[in-house]
Amino acid sequence: MDEVVEKGFERLCELISETKEKKKKAVSKVKENDVKLLILMQDAVGSVVSEVGQEFIQRAKKDQNGDLYDQVYFPDKMILLGKPAEMLEYRPDNPAKKVSQQFCVLSQAGNLFELMFSDDGFIIDTYTSPLSPEDALEFYGYDIMYMLYAAMREYALAQEDVLEAVNLTLGCLQQMN
Repeated sequence: MDEVVEKGFERLCELISETKEKKKKAVSKVKENDVKLLILMQDAVGSVVSEVGQEFIQRAKKDQNGDLYDQVYFPDKMILLGKPAEMLEYRPDNPAKKVSQQFCVLSQAGNLFELMFSDDGFIIDTYTSPLSPEDALEFYGYDIMYMLYAAMREYALAQEDVLEAVNLTLGCLQQMN
């Protein structure tokens, strides 16, 4: 092989190795700051939850046809951010109540909660527990950040360059996770 080609190939291999190392360092830095990013994102999206969020049942009764009556709703609206990889079997507040649905939600106050539904066939009731950003990422993963990003984009809650940066960051986290 020609000496120039060999040296060029060696340099190309070095550049690839250097780029991989830089990428590892950048991903490490992003992961160190993922909680900060989540907090910024939940603050941004929290401002629109009162307008676009849903009302969730706190408790209700079911008749023999499965129709709900005597519904009581949470006073604040919320948006769903994600489901856990593995749902808890029983509620922390009452181990006799089986969990039928479990979600991470963002309230209109901008706070993260875990929302668990129980259904014994006659009564549907819920358990809510505040979630720290650290716990939310641990239990629900980066999916909740994707949902917040989607809301930021859909409701134009940030400038386009900020949205593009968040998109790149989330892609980097997902790829390395």
